[in-house]
Amino acid sequence: MRAPAFWAASGGVMPLLLAPFSALYAQATARRMAQPGWQAPVPVICCGNATAGGAGKTTVAMDLGRRLADRGVAAHFLLRGYGGTTKGPLRVDPATHDSTMVGDEALLLAEIRPTWVSADRAAGAKAAVAGNARCIVMDDGLQNPGLTKDLSLLVIDGGFGFGNGRIIPAGPLREPVAAAAARCQAAVMIGEDETGALDLLPPGLRVLHAKLVPGPEAAMLRGQPVYAFCGIANPRKFFATLQEAGAVLAGREAFGDHYQYDAEEIQQLLDQAEAARALPVTTKKDFVRIPAQFRSRVTVVTVGLEWAESAQIEGLLDPIAGRVPIPA
Repeated sequence: MRAPAFWAASGGVMPLLLAPFSALYAQATARRMAQPGWQAPVPVICCGNATAGGAGKTTVAMDLGRRLADRGVAAHFLLRGYGGTTKGPLRVDPATHDSTMVGDEALLLAEIRPTWVSADRAAGAKAAVAGNARCIVMDDGLQNPGLTKDLSLLVIDGGFGFGNGRIIPAGPLREPVAAAAARCQAAVMIGEDETGALDLLPPGLRVLHAKLVPGPEAAMLRGQPVYAFCGIANPRKFFATLQEAGAVLAGREAFGDHYQYDAEEIQQLLDQAEAARALPVTTKKDFVRIPAQFRSRVTVVTVGLEWAESAQIEGLLDPIAGRVPIPA
């Protein structure tokens, strides 16, 4: 889906017309969040956000999974599997599962650590623990009360912030910013705060700063004409990443978030790239949603996370790692 344009800007009549529905949505979320969750026997980390759509949660989760692995912690990922059909709990196998079944993010996470998809987060956590998880890293789920979290991070996209500051459907917020922040131990600002989002956070909430950096394959695109396409929450970030890497954008196409490409659409994109004498380029999330027969013809540019002070995120992980149970 594509987010409505008015979600990103203040003013306009639509947010006012939808305000009564937003009030009902906020009340329903508050009632749901008042329910107690299951306390797992292993630490649970949640990488969440206050808005619908992408903020960088998966990238943060991947970074934490790698950091925990470096500490010798057997962390497993847990997510709903947005865009997939399975309800789970299901351990993701990239060799047999595709994005239509488990969603694109689950396939990316499964390349790093064992990954579980489950609409019922508590059931997914129980399956992960039975599968020898010693720590669980949730990609999303801040507004899901089914599982008690030991460390919650509020991930914020610096370019979008909290949009127009209104609750769904009048705006992108899943709940008031203050309510989301109250359940978090820290916020993670990805990129520069272009919208003043940090001013809306509680004064005592710790803020960590990070930025997206292109993977090593981006260096090969310097000076190259590329035809970029993607179906992510904020296509502008991907196009900007390519330009910052020195690529020459000969063309660009943006699709809805988690867009499932069919063979005809990909062939058209490849034809347009050929006509522009450019290299077809996309994101890793999009790559797993491309029909397999076309993947060898598309170049992938990955992104990673660079922390302003990595010691701060390591400091948040210290007590988590200290609580990891020792295998019997």
